[in-house]
Amino acid sequence: MKPPQKRQVSQAKSKLKSHMVFRMNILFFSIFLLFSILILRLGYLQIVKGEDFARAIARTEEVPVNTSVPRGRIFDSEGRVQVDNQPVNAITYTAMQTTKRDEMLEVATELAKLIEKETDRVTLRDKQDYYIMLHTEAATAKVTDEEREAIGNEDITEKEKQQKLDALIREKITEKELDSLSKEQLEVLAIFREMTAGYAMSPQIIKNKGVTAEEFARVSERLTDPKLNGVNTITDWKRVKSSDLTILGSTTTPEQGIPASKLNYYLARDYSRNDRVGTSFLEQQYEEVMQGQKSVVKNITDGRGRVIDTVPVDEGQPGKDLVLAMDTELQSSLEDIVEDHLRELKAGPNSQLVRDAYLVMMDPKTGEVLSMVGKQIGKDEDGKTVVNDYSFGAITAAYPTGSVVKGATLLTGYEQDVIELNQVMIDEPLQFATEVKRSLFNQSLFNRVPLTDTQALEVSSNVYMFKIALAISGNTYQYKRGFSVEAADYNLVRNSFAQFGLGVPTGVDLPNEGSGLKGKFNLAEPGTFLNLAIGQYDTYTPMQLAQYISTIANNGYRMEPHIVKEIRQASSDGKTLGPVETVVEPKILNRINNTQEEIDQVKKGMRLVYTGNRGSARSYFGDADYTAAGKTGTAEIRYYDDPESPFYNTASINTAHVGFAPYDNPQIAYAVLIPYITTNPKAVPGTTHKIARAAVDKYFELKAKTSEESPSTIKEPYKNEDDTED
Repeated sequence: MKPPQKRQVSQAKSKLKSHMVFRMNILFFSIFLLFSILILRLGYLQIVKGEDFARAIARTEEVPVNTSVPRGRIFDSEGRVQVDNQPVNAITYTAMQTTKRDEMLEVATELAKLIEKETDRVTLRDKQDYYIMLHTEAATAKVTDEEREAIGNEDITEKEKQQKLDALIREKITEKELDSLSKEQLEVLAIFREMTAGYAMSPQIIKNKGVTAEEFARVSERLTDPKLNGVNTITDWKRVKSSDLTILGSTTTPEQGIPASKLNYYLARDYSRNDRVGTSFLEQQYEEVMQGQKSVVKNITDGRGRVIDTVPVDEGQPGKDLVLAMDTELQSSLEDIVEDHLRELKAGPNSQLVRDAYLVMMDPKTGEVLSMVGKQIGKDEDGKTVVNDYSFGAITAAYPTGSVVKGATLLTGYEQDVIELNQVMIDEPLQFATEVKRSLFNQSLFNRVPLTDTQALEVSSNVYMFKIALAISGNTYQYKRGFSVEAADYNLVRNSFAQFGLGVPTGVDLPNEGSGLKGKFNLAEPGTFLNLAIGQYDTYTPMQLAQYISTIANNGYRMEPHIVKEIRQASSDGKTLGPVETVVEPKILNRINNTQEEIDQVKKGMRLVYTGNRGSARSYFGDADYTAAGKTGTAEIRYYDDPESPFYNTASINTAHVGFAPYDNPQIAYAVLIPYITTNPKAVPGTTHKIARAAVDKYFELKAKTSEESPSTIKEPYKNEDDTED
């Protein structure tokens, strides 16, 4: 029999061994389970998810790439090129998503050995940042520990702290240190700043002006060199004009890129920062049409984001072309007419305030703008007098225009039932309580002239229109008595005038059109309401005047003016215009609230202006070999444009002329306006009417010899005999 103590020890060992075996079994089983799970997981990843991970490793990314798709061109109505694209050699750089700044700097350094790059766009900030890159330790050491600690203790975000620290480092870099940058280093910097101007995968134009054939060849033959990774040579284009017409507009350059004020707008529409965009007039108005569609490529990247292959997806499309309603020959001829008369006027007496002149001609039935002329006198660098194009002033410059609006006043009177057709009223000086208002042709206080409505237009009776305005406001003329008007009376007349396009946007296809200014509701001086009826209170633009007379010529239908008549696909061969994609159809904005009989009555009155014995334009149009009708206008004003001018507050005159021809079947409607034509109101030159007559004569002259050549053929730009090559 074993001793109790030995038996207890033996039992304890046996029990411990049993526990050890159990634990080992659990351990081995756990290991088995883990390996089983691992094998299953590996099998799942390899068999089930293998293709997904393979695609992730070699993922693809479709990105639009700016490949300088040509912008749409602009042609005149006869197919003559007005704005074109001239091909130029260019050198570009495209950064990859994994490209680091020091790698880009190395490429810039190598590229600077092959090309010359202007450094005029390098800014102070560029120089400071570049100096820091070259002398990082020395630059950062300029900031003391105390300054770093002070910034670190500020209650701002870490990002803001770093920005503040970077700004402090830049401030401590001296001019002497920046001046130590050599010409070669500045050239590298100029290239480097262009490289970093855009996003990764978006080509940046490094140089596209003055790229020599030698530079182009040097870079082209080294495109496979790893030291020039991302550099490419392409054929780019630049915008060239064959016309000085301002309303054609302008675009930015690749260096300028998208204007900062519209950056978010264009980026949201898949533009790149260095894209060329229209910044004014037609180029801006038709930006989406003319921009074209960029190429799209599929970039095959590896797991590190490096591009290993590029596959074209969409070759892109060049921008669409615009065909204008304007014939360059007519436009150029009318520009010459306006400029010649403006120069002659400026050389004459009392012309100290003469500065600009305007002419708009349009088709009253379609709204096509056939010509839009604006000329402004200025000084060149040598102080010599020059005449500049100011065509956009036809939609932005607004002035009181005088009696040309009396047709609208007469039609407003018919509409409001305050006068009847052929109604006779007495033209006589109206003596109110505080003022006397009269017609220019009838100055005598005792002269009373009976006039019908058409005769009132013929002699340009102010009093006839005053009496219409009085009736509209519920007043009747009483000798040496006052009268009162309300704001509603002003609104009534203005709303009626708006039916013709006066005082409201015309809808012309150009940005930033002006509407003119409305005089205040001067209820304390009701005479201003009478002035409104004769065009001497509110202001109107030349385009508004053209739309107004077009509405009358077109039997009351107000058409929306448009400069572009067609949008065409890009030419496939450069010789013929592309297929028509969009025809700008005539658009009726409204019809005035008058009967045809009332409109015809106003036309008769305007015909008398040209042919009647007392017609104010008879001496200018009475002998024309075509039929026409119109209305002249003078507005008494004071010069307030320049407070520093010695002529500030000087009395002056605006003159205007509107008309249409032929009378029975109008093909054209026209408006001429010359502000501040004289400083002597008693001697008003007839320049406005001379321009109108010469312009209409020229239109019918050119129409008679219109070429039979098809407008589908691209023609050489029109040049008159005075044009010279640059």
